[in-house]
Amino acid sequence: MRSAINLPEKLAKFSDHWSPRVVAELNDYQFKLVKFEGEFVWHTHHETDEAFIVLAGEMEIGFRDGPVTVRAGRTYLPSFLRCTRVRRSSLRCFFLDIRLRRFLITEPMNSAI
Repeated sequence: MRSAINLPEKLAKFSDHWSPRVVAELNDYQFKLVKFEGEFVWHTHHETDEAFIVLAGEMEIGFRDGPVTVRAGRTYLPSFLRCTRVRRSSLRCFFLDIRLRRFLITEPMNSAI
């Protein structure tokens, strides 16, 4: 029997920003914990949607037509083919990123914890 995943415990095991850590897999999807600061580059998802679940802090998901703010305890699902940029808008921000296993937006940094 599997045990429940303790997300705060997993977050405490790493401090690197912009270095997602896989905490679970479901079918073809990976659930990745992310700590970040600053902002990420503008980019477009050509193959898949993704989901952001903010665990702590607040993030802004920028779109060319304006931003969406997502606070702790909330989620947002930007659709693919929309140009986005995420940026931290609080002192710290941790989120759970859910996306297809084969889909990487940057260099593979998918170490499990």
